[in-house]
Amino acid sequence: MKGFTFLLTLAIALPCRAAVDFSRDIQPILSENCYHCHGPDANHRKADLRLDDEKAAKTGKIILPGKANESELIHRIVSDDPDEVMPTPKSNRKLTDSQKKLLKQWIAEGANWGKHWAFEPVIRPKVPTGAKHPIDAFVRQKLAEVGLEPNPPARRETLVRRLSLDLIGLPPDPAEKSEPTALIEKLLSSVHFGERWAWEWLDAARYADTNGYQGDPERTMWPWRDWVVSAINANMPYDQFTVWQIAGDLLPNATEEQKIATGFNRNHMINGEGGRIAEETRVENVMDRVETTGTVWLGLTMQCTKCHDHKFDPLTMRDYYALYDAFNQTSEDGVARSGQAAPAMDLSTPDELERSKKAEAMVHAIANELDAFELKKFPRPAGRPLTESAAIDLPGNLPAYIAKTVPRNRGVDPLLEAIGYFKDKDSEYTKLLQRLLAAQREKLAAKNAVTKVMIMDTLPKLRETYQLEKGAYDKPTTTKVSFTTPAVLPPLADGAPKNRLGLAQWLVSRQNPLTARVTVNRFWQSIFGVGLVKTAEDFGVQGEVPPHRELLDWLAAEFMESGWDVKRLLRLIVTSETYQQSSEHVVRASARSEGVKKNGLKPELQTDPENRLLARGPRFRMPAWMLRDQALALSGLLNPKLGGPGVKPYQPEGIWEEATFGKKTYQQDHGEALYRRTLYVFWRRIVGPTLLFDNSTRQVCAVKTSRTNTPLHALVTLNDTTFVEAARVLSEKVLHLSGDDETHLKQAFQIVTHREPKADELGVLRRQLLALRQQAASGASKLLKVGEAKTDPALKPAEHAAWTSLCLMLLNLDEVVSKE
Repeated sequence: MKGFTFLLTLAIALPCRAAVDFSRDIQPILSENCYHCHGPDANHRKADLRLDDEKAAKTGKIILPGKANESELIHRIVSDDPDEVMPTPKSNRKLTDSQKKLLKQWIAEGANWGKHWAFEPVIRPKVPTGAKHPIDAFVRQKLAEVGLEPNPPARRETLVRRLSLDLIGLPPDPAEKSEPTALIEKLLSSVHFGERWAWEWLDAARYADTNGYQGDPERTMWPWRDWVVSAINANMPYDQFTVWQIAGDLLPNATEEQKIATGFNRNHMINGEGGRIAEETRVENVMDRVETTGTVWLGLTMQCTKCHDHKFDPLTMRDYYALYDAFNQTSEDGVARSGQAAPAMDLSTPDELERSKKAEAMVHAIANELDAFELKKFPRPAGRPLTESAAIDLPGNLPAYIAKTVPRNRGVDPLLEAIGYFKDKDSEYTKLLQRLLAAQREKLAAKNAVTKVMIMDTLPKLRETYQLEKGAYDKPTTTKVSFTTPAVLPPLADGAPKNRLGLAQWLVSRQNPLTARVTVNRFWQSIFGVGLVKTAEDFGVQGEVPPHRELLDWLAAEFMESGWDVKRLLRLIVTSETYQQSSEHVVRASARSEGVKKNGLKPELQTDPENRLLARGPRFRMPAWMLRDQALALSGLLNPKLGGPGVKPYQPEGIWEEATFGKKTYQQDHGEALYRRTLYVFWRRIVGPTLLFDNSTRQVCAVKTSRTNTPLHALVTLNDTTFVEAARVLSEKVLHLSGDDETHLKQAFQIVTHREPKADELGVLRRQLLALRQQAASGASKLLKVGEAKTDPALKPAEHAAWTSLCLMLLNLDEVVSKE
């Protein structure tokens, strides 16, 4: 029930429970158990009974305010008759005794109705007394209610590491001596701040360097990605950040930068497969924009409503297609065989154009050689085409590929088939075909590398928008719609443009109850590992009612009224004692807790295992991208360069080839490109970077990444070339420092953990080093060749290998792969 049980248990634990609140206590029960059959979706509603609407629910004897025992709802939920009880046994839903009692209490108290909490206006709540920092005041009030106390402050070195990882995504410099307050300002002004906070935005924006689907052609959207980093570093107000990306092209005298920003809505997958119907692709792209907007700014599952009215939220098909109309007016036509489908902005450079020109010339030169060769291989009368030669009798598709197609027009697929057929029959011909294949691939790569950013525009004559039957592109209904906002939410301001610009301005208006809440929640999620609302993707009635609802609303109001200042919001969060407290899992109960125990509070609730009440600081395994960046930074390998096209670091052989049937070949970069931040790693849509785990696939919008723990993760962090090379380079750095083994062990440990080792930890390291020295001689040569970074020949191979293994172990310590 997504958090309801947790809140209900808390309510029962308190000595004096407040009156039942509809949106907090009752609506989650009805939504989870009743709305599927008796909710907003009229087409699937059963028994003509509606429980999501007050007037309908209180018609007849269903709900009689103040008369619980006479209400049909109570009669049905307590019945033992399988033909009468609700929810029905076949629904696989069942109310708990506590839920039944709560429903009965609610009706007895008058069945006061209310709006879903997330659809209510954001009203700044009064800050409780008892703490200097507003966040701490709200959190401590909630902790006091259940008899818990906050943890003590984290150690300085722990806090410094936590701050650095959270704000710039990199570990602190071992020599960092700044006090936390000064360090926060230093990190907020770092150029790496934008890189760290761009990552989640790229997941939400489904950013990748290819289209996806069969063929998976490359695209050059990286200037949009660089714009995001730049905008975040400049602390662009979030409302402006929003407007530019949804409707920058519609701003008066729109600049190049504002148009590039609209690439947000062109980051989706594009299906350009052969035989694909262009209009189907175009419609799917428009739908993707609606659903992405619904998730990113509204926290609503809009995709449910493209086929029918929502079963749980008060959202209709008309609401969906009204938003669809705003995105339905671009000139995009669905025809896309490349990753640069119009409308696109040309940002090509002279070097890119020259490469493309040379590649074209090479194709023509080799094609002429092949043409001359085929004149001899497949004889025919002078001046006659190959169709009048033996080439027309070749098997399969080869007649069409060879006899009917001149060499310069043969693509990758025809050439691969021809090479496969002639490989063991004519080596000279095969070599010519392979040369042409290489030239065609370079031509294609050069063409795709010419920088063009797909952007948004508006048609001179607007399209008419109709609701689609079950979302099918070829089944328009007669219901015509035009852009407006969902009926359950505030309307557009008077005089607002009825297009994407009006939509963008409405999203960030002070009257919109969702955008600020949803956005603040995601920032909180990035720092604490879970949002104040656990269901970051769903603020509808199926989503979680936040345990700290007043805190969320206060932060949302503060965010809007500060001018949508992101850095100010993050500063506010990380300067709180709630954030800066220790993450150790220690039960610190106040005297009140004994009374709570007597009233039935369970021990597991008292310890709050998920830390939803925030009695301790955040601690969770870092995401894969941060683990890689950390390893590069700690070793000194990290290349801090910002921006530019995607890079291709180490990757196992054959991954791209297998996924693309041999059509795409991974060509690894070399030198400094290997050590760029993970943000810049080239992202092939159908097979993402192999070094990442638990990340979104970037195929659709994702605002909540899963986090698991499996042996596969350790296989990466213990064996991947990047991590082994980082350990090798780190060990070399340590061995170049002055001192003996004891000193080097302390230095290596401190570099990696940002703290000094304890005596027992140092003992473990000594014993491990001794064991590694005994093992190192046999495999030293192989280990020291991992990665392209040069090895100091002055170091003894066996000793260097032993220290490499030790540093690799340190990089895999639990506290090193975790942010605590």
